[in-house]
Amino acid sequence: MKKRNILGALLCSMCLITASAMPAMADSMKVVTLGADLSQEQKDTMMRYFKVNSNEVQILTITNQDERDHLSAYVPLEQIGTRTVSCAYVKPTQSGGIKVRTANLNWVTCNMIATTLSTSGVKNCEVVAACPFEVSGTGALTGIQMAYETASGEKLDDTKKKIATEEMVVTGTLAEQVGQNDATTVINQAKMQIIQNNIQDADEIYNIVINIAEQNNVTVDTEQLDKIVALLEQIAQQNYNYDDVKETLEHVDENVTGEVEPGDPGLETDGDDDSIVDGLDESILGSDVIAGSTEDPELEEQTGGNMQGTENPDADLEGDILDEEYQGGEEIPPAETDGGEEMPPAESVGGESTEPSADTLSEENKTLYEKAKSFCVGEFEGDAASLQAAVGEGATASVVLDPEVGKQVSAKVEKAYLKVLSQGVDAYVPGDSDYYMTPELNMINTELKKLFTIDATDTDSEMEDILLDVTQDERQMLYDDTLKFFEKLYGESTEMDTYSETEGTDTMDEGMEE
Repeated sequence: MKKRNILGALLCSMCLITASAMPAMADSMKVVTLGADLSQEQKDTMMRYFKVNSNEVQILTITNQDERDHLSAYVPLEQIGTRTVSCAYVKPTQSGGIKVRTANLNWVTCNMIATTLSTSGVKNCEVVAACPFEVSGTGALTGIQMAYETASGEKLDDTKKKIATEEMVVTGTLAEQVGQNDATTVINQAKMQIIQNNIQDADEIYNIVINIAEQNNVTVDTEQLDKIVALLEQIAQQNYNYDDVKETLEHVDENVTGEVEPGDPGLETDGDDDSIVDGLDESILGSDVIAGSTEDPELEEQTGGNMQGTENPDADLEGDILDEEYQGGEEIPPAETDGGEEMPPAESVGGESTEPSADTLSEENKTLYEKAKSFCVGEFEGDAASLQAAVGEGATASVVLDPEVGKQVSAKVEKAYLKVLSQGVDAYVPGDSDYYMTPELNMINTELKKLFTIDATDTDSEMEDILLDVTQDERQMLYDDTLKFFEKLYGESTEMDTYSETEGTDTMDEGMEE
């Protein structure tokens, strides 16, 4: 009798231990993350799209600071932006690998999310990453990682999370040159080989990437190749178990290479009636939504979500991540935030980018744009050598800006000038207040007035936030200096006394003639 009682007690204890060891997984806790800068109406839209109520899931609010904490080591702050709007719905699972569904993300794909999540240390999970309007999706991984940790009760390794974030950036940057599928193919296949064969040697990793790129007819330049190899070296050092990532990585490879046969088991769900990637209300986001699914590779093609070879519409020349805001297209009505403040109207990115790209400029305009970039780095970011190269020896900036503010101002002015060059004189509409003979000068003058709030009927609201601690007198000096540079660039002024009245001016003339 005593033996039976002891045995029964042991069995009960084992059951309790087993139950307490994985409460989140057994209960399949689900977590929804909502971008902090969505209006309440937009948040409600996402909850209806996910088909959940607030009492059925745990809700996390993801702030812009959360994104900066995760991304700032790899992405300039001005590219991260000031608003967070991506949302996610996450459910840890016991098997099946990582399954991802996306909606209204045009830079980050479902396959990119799946493979980078595996790098984070996630083995099995269902994820829906979406937004009520079209965005890049650069902040999606931040919310997904936070949601997974909450839902699973598992703290992901910080190093692996950082590597996953870097992987997202490297893949996305490469995608701007070669297309999303090809970029994912190269990095995912290389990752598979390195983990499976436990390859640590940098030269061997280099050769693997080269071979994979050639096998898939993908051209990778030296700069991108170095970034990919550096990323994969970090992954190699983490000693992943290939069995843990095999299902996800091989499924992603099938998706992006198109080597998926009808009826392939990888396309089927595990029979879970509670699958979140299948249980969505597709009608909520409208008929023109860009969608993607690791379980339905054709969905991206059907909805225009796979932008092969399309450059990031708001990336700088180095391919940094675009701001998590709308970037061109039709304007939508402003929405109110939870705090009652009106959010500035934003523009929507279409399936194909209509934003300007330096790659489309003529050789002459590329030269002008490069000179303007040099000026911006010198004038706003405090690089004396760049300023003197653009303006002349002895030139100094009249206003010293905070480094972060300077980078953001520089990016804004560069983008404004790129817009002018891309639109060309065909977009020029003469005005009564036009001062210059050159249409481009009148156009950039209008843009600069908006940026620096100089007698402008409308201003850049985001620039107002950037220049919050810059006085109006300092803004005027920044505007004057910048306009004088562009005047000299187009040969409509010989005055450059802000920098130098003698030697600097002569040097500037020589630089422009070159």
